[in-house]
Amino acid sequence: MAGNREAYEQAMNAGHNAAWEQKWSEAVSAYGRALQQFPTDPDAHIHLGLSLFKAGRLDDALKVYTRAHQLSKDDPIPLEKSAEVLEMMGRLREAAQQYVNVAEVYLNQHDLDKAVGNWKQATRLSPGFIGVHAKLAQAYERMGDKKRAIYEYLVLGFNFQRAGETEKGMRAVQRALKLDRKHPHALNMLRALETGGQVAPPTPEDEPAGSKDSVANFDPFGDFDDRQAIGAAHPLGPIGEAMDTALGILASYVVESGNLDAAGSSALLAMELQRQGQNADAIDAYQKAENGLRHPALQLNLGGLLVLADQAQDAIVHLGEAVMLPELNAGAFHGLGLAYYQQGKQKQASRYLIQSLQAVDTALAMDMDEIQDLSDVYGQLLATLDGRTDESLGAINKRFTNLLKGKDWKQRIAETRRQLQEAMRVGGEQGVVDILVTTHSDKLTQSVSLIDRYLRQGMLTLAIEEAHYAVEYAPNYLPVHVRMAEIMMREGRVRQAINKYNIVARTYMVRGENDRAASILGEVLEMAPLDIEIHTSLIELLEAEERWDEALEQYIDLADTYHQLGDFDMSRNTYNLAERIASRVNASPDKVVRIKHRVADIDQMRLDIRKAQRTYEEIIQLDPEDERARRMLIDLNFRQGNQVDAIKRLDQLLGLFAKKKQVNRIMQLLEELVAMYPNDTGLRSRLAAIYRQLNRKKDAVIQLDALGELQLEAGMHEEAATTIRQIIALEPDGLDDYKRLLAQLGG
Repeated sequence: MAGNREAYEQAMNAGHNAAWEQKWSEAVSAYGRALQQFPTDPDAHIHLGLSLFKAGRLDDALKVYTRAHQLSKDDPIPLEKSAEVLEMMGRLREAAQQYVNVAEVYLNQHDLDKAVGNWKQATRLSPGFIGVHAKLAQAYERMGDKKRAIYEYLVLGFNFQRAGETEKGMRAVQRALKLDRKHPHALNMLRALETGGQVAPPTPEDEPAGSKDSVANFDPFGDFDDRQAIGAAHPLGPIGEAMDTALGILASYVVESGNLDAAGSSALLAMELQRQGQNADAIDAYQKAENGLRHPALQLNLGGLLVLADQAQDAIVHLGEAVMLPELNAGAFHGLGLAYYQQGKQKQASRYLIQSLQAVDTALAMDMDEIQDLSDVYGQLLATLDGRTDESLGAINKRFTNLLKGKDWKQRIAETRRQLQEAMRVGGEQGVVDILVTTHSDKLTQSVSLIDRYLRQGMLTLAIEEAHYAVEYAPNYLPVHVRMAEIMMREGRVRQAINKYNIVARTYMVRGENDRAASILGEVLEMAPLDIEIHTSLIELLEAEERWDEALEQYIDLADTYHQLGDFDMSRNTYNLAERIASRVNASPDKVVRIKHRVADIDQMRLDIRKAQRTYEEIIQLDPEDERARRMLIDLNFRQGNQVDAIKRLDQLLGLFAKKKQVNRIMQLLEELVAMYPNDTGLRSRLAAIYRQLNRKKDAVIQLDALGELQLEAGMHEEAATTIRQIIALEPDGLDDYKRLLAQLGG
């Protein structure tokens, strides 16, 4: 049952004030009062947990945070706080596991920075947590932070060796050496693992400065710069990188095979011309070599050079053969995408460009689970673009070709993929298309990533400034406006935020994207359930789409809102409108009954008893077993002095209880009514009867005694005599007195 919102707000404010003044006992008391009003409110639990923690009541704090997590599974804060409590209590292993649980919540929210921070906390408390070190190494590698990734791989190597899993340890160290082939500690550790020697743990010199702190707190500008510097790659993108790799593979193949005939000589000449940038001559030499030397590396280089020379049709055949070599497939896919893009074949171009993105992104995956996750993401992206117009695909392909070039393309791929995942989560397929076709989409992706980063770190001023900057060059990209509204809400500018959300939703409605509009309005109503304008906008949208069942629910919610705001006339009118809609769409009787109950409640509040009575009678016609309506009719008849009708209604309700064998409910109802209407003989008589049935003789005598007095006062002597006989039959204390009284009455 809903509590008192005003009392809740007062208690929460009192708790906040006490917490601000560090009066933790007072804060505990205040937040406890708030929970009395709304026992399932997660926010009140979180504040109460903090106050208990500060007051030194660690066991109680842990219980409260655990309950908060049960109420809000997707909120990482209760888990994070309970981990801190466990750590304070010295339960370090449990605390470490809780930090891992927190990291998983953040990971599900695509917040890698905070996930990494909590994994670090877990390894600080439990250094041998192998699974967490693996996730950290993988995360750092994906972020482009080679030094921290190497350190975590070395920790893995050390822990695997201690656990007797030497092969796994060797694989971890080999992964570190892929990042830095000359890393001295990694080389020494690998040699020790291979020879069965003793492995030394990573030294403090191996751990990058500052890594003992949670990376969730690093500076956003430093993070971007660091990644760009580390991630410097071939400016032509995957095709350029693959061509460099292919040069080495092809040279080794020609030399090691001893194949220095005309084809081999032409291949060596072609490679030298390619290195010197003489692409046209290199193409001629490769074409001479390919007749006698069929190798994927040669095909990759020839196809790549043909793409760069705008000879797309010829390039496609060669690049198709190069795809078979795993080391070259990202570049081959990239080249094929570029070739089809040059020909204006947008559908084929988008498919190959996405495959190139997936190949690059997958190259950093540590295990099959992650590879499968990435496969799902890119598969979903392919499905999203299927069936789009050539115009849309052309804009999207231009976006992809720009993404796959420059020195930082490797880092931008992961960043863009995360942004597309977020767009898919928030806006569905259309949200993905929006961000891909928007003008300046490259710059927009970076801006949105910065905004989200600032929001996670609570840097709201920087977040709103970046949002305004993004709006200047992409004014029609609505997800940025949604983020602006979120920032306003977190800054306490609630009215402005709600107005912003409403404008965004209405813009989506104008665009015909009603599902996205409904989603936004629904989220806003959770934040501001008493906002009439938002309710009205959502109702308009649902009616326009003829989603009458949902519109009916919103009308009921709107009527409830008017009721909470004290506008009972508008509340009743809206309930009446909801009832008419319910009749039109043949809503279930349960829903109609629900509406009628609320109408009757308002009529009672306004002391319009007859209207309320008629409505309750209508409810019983719809649902003969509606106990609340029957109970209210009993009270209304008593209040109007209609004892006969009241008792008639009472017997009907008692019959329902008896049918369900709910004897205790019969007794409780009669006790309640006797307390309210103590002078009604019918109530006393029925309560005495149920007490006799339950063998509660003493209570039965009390009721019969009171009944007898009422009958005597009313001059009902025969009835009083009957009542006294019933008392005598129970053989109470003072039996002789009852017998004398009966004799006086002529009994």
